[in-house]
Amino acid sequence: MELEVRHLRALCAIADTGSVRKAARQLGMTQPSLTTQLHRIEKALGGQLFFREPTGSRPTPLGHSVLCRARPIVAEMRALVEDIASVSVREEGTRLRIGSTNSPAVAGWLRRLRTRLPETDTTIRTDVSANALLHMVAMGQLDAAFVHEVEGAPLRIPDGLVCHELLAREPQFLALAESHPAAAHPVVRVADLAADQWMVDPTVDGEWAGLRRIWAAAGINPRVVHGDYLTAVDLVMAGEVVTPCQPTARSRPGMAIRPLHGDPLAVRLFMACRADGPPAASAGDLFADLTAAYAEIAWASEAYHDWLVRHGGLLATGRQGVRGL
Repeated sequence: MELEVRHLRALCAIADTGSVRKAARQLGMTQPSLTTQLHRIEKALGGQLFFREPTGSRPTPLGHSVLCRARPIVAEMRALVEDIASVSVREEGTRLRIGSTNSPAVAGWLRRLRTRLPETDTTIRTDVSANALLHMVAMGQLDAAFVHEVEGAPLRIPDGLVCHELLAREPQFLALAESHPAAAHPVVRVADLAADQWMVDPTVDGEWAGLRRIWAAAGINPRVVHGDYLTAVDLVMAGEVVTPCQPTARSRPGMAIRPLHGDPLAVRLFMACRADGPPAASAGDLFADLTAAYAEIAWASEAYHDWLVRHGGLLATGRQGVRGL
């Protein structure tokens, strides 16, 4: 087997994310495929490149040596592709690449961007991992990303990114079956859900840590099912699980969305871009469109609307912060 740039890119992704699973998602591969590829690379190089640990993967001494040689090659290849792409953009038109963790506000954001920039080729990349999206912005694969940071579980924000804060603290609500006894109340207490089975997506950065924190504070240790939140919708409506959700989530027949008492689970919402800014529009314009899209979907959500009325509306800060400059 001869090593190719894609193999070196895979090794860098595993090292950067600290996990084969996260690296596979970033590369657009399945985890088994990347694991098989890693085994072949290790066989070709004659040694183990990563220690596999419960917390993830970290380079072995041989892995460090290989990565030191691989990173400049991957960087040079990326620069070559970007230089060629920039020439194509200048010849064919302007391009804008945005990313987001899953949010109902994204559709409205895209609609506003297309209206503001009709001659721009605007594309969207979604990912459950905010850290992966931030890394893509830092590496020039995205121009801006709208992400959330779970309270108590800080993201790894790369140096040189400018963060425009939309909300310092967005409360996370709970989705449960309409037939659930707790759904009869306007606000749900975490302690009242001790006997319920909770569904958690462990691939969402910080989610698992945030939930364990609020369970500990409520003195409960519920049963947990790991899965994605698209699957969770059907299980919630069937009364099999309860699960955290965004306050802007759209309710469906058979499902109720309720705030948690005291708002113990929250996230920070912000848009990140590089310090040199997106090529197609100013960061201020991108953020203004995002803010308007979020406000639209927030006030349209019945449960969130009621919460906002009680708490004095959207508490947007508009703060900016630059990491590593």
